[in-house]
Amino acid sequence: MLHVWVPPHPLMPVVHILAPGPVGGLERVVTTLAAAQRAAGSEVRVIAVLDEGTGEPASLVTIRDRGVPVEPIALPRRAYRRERRRLAEALKPLATSIVHTHGYRADIQGGAVARRLGFPTVTTVHGFTGGGPRNRLYEWLQRRAFRRFGAVVAVSKPLGDALVSAGVPSACVHVIPNAAPPLGVPIERADARRELSVPAEGFVLGWVGRLSMEKGPDILIETLALLPNDVTAVMIGDGRAGPALRRLAADRGVAERIRWCGLVPDAARLFRAFDCFVLSSRTEGTPIVLFEAMAAGVPIVATAVGGVPDVVSERDAVLVRPADARALARGVLEVRDDPAAARTRATRAQRRLLDERGVEPWVARYDAVYQRLHTNPNFPA
Repeated sequence: MLHVWVPPHPLMPVVHILAPGPVGGLERVVTTLAAAQRAAGSEVRVIAVLDEGTGEPASLVTIRDRGVPVEPIALPRRAYRRERRRLAEALKPLATSIVHTHGYRADIQGGAVARRLGFPTVTTVHGFTGGGPRNRLYEWLQRRAFRRFGAVVAVSKPLGDALVSAGVPSACVHVIPNAAPPLGVPIERADARRELSVPAEGFVLGWVGRLSMEKGPDILIETLALLPNDVTAVMIGDGRAGPALRRLAADRGVAERIRWCGLVPDAARLFRAFDCFVLSSRTEGTPIVLFEAMAAGVPIVATAVGGVPDVVSERDAVLVRPADARALARGVLEVRDDPAAARTRATRAQRRLLDERGVEPWVARYDAVYQRLHTNPNFPA
């Protein structure tokens, strides 16, 4: 019999605002949360701010497919005043909703508009990427904006501590680690390798993420250069750093040992193609891609950053220091040279995912934040 969760009271109506990319952890969190809230009976909708002429990303198609209404707002770049007007027009008819923003553009623009209209505001902080001067400026503005939200949700305890240190009132900060999104059954190793055009034999590392420096794809390339020639890598993802990473791979003599796949829809179903999943990030919140590797039962080597140690311990994965290619290489060799121990860790990780990362308690924790904020007339102005 199909189990349907029935919450103990009606869930708060909520509007999620984001400026989505093609794919990513933030987009998957919003998709999972909005769909679960709708399934539990909440009036939920999504407002998506898009750059004019780019079309709707696949993440919005997925949200709609799960029955959640989506209102796209397409604008020219940097049309900030028009953006605020359009957001106000979309929000005004929704007098009883909580407004929940995700990402710096939604936090700065959507949060300000919602508060001006009298809505209680919540943001989920998915992590910070750093990067160039412009991105660091946006993140500085975002941190200042957090101080005006009624509730600020951090997806890991280290991130929550960092927000309080940055001046966000501790009473407003709530740590709610991400849940694992509903995941299909991964296809078997041979079929997955065939789909990725990977040889049937050989030890294959899997790396999945945005090709940007905070995700550490360069560390994976440096690691591969330290490993024997029979170890190859599959890199799934896209981003601005792609050309520079290809040059780095050529400089390190490993270009022929990397299969660059670009964006792959529903990549989680292919994880069993990997003998070892590598997460080489310099910084993280609570990475959804780690849940996908756990669900597939793939041995994991990961940098111990952000919320990663809260998701997997050294009993479940090999954890190493960030930005240390030699440590990452030792971790990979530990998996390759002791496959029985690696399988034991992977099995523990899979069981832990099922036991600790359910969607229902996650939705209930968010709703508790909404309820508290909605009944408190003194939420920040």
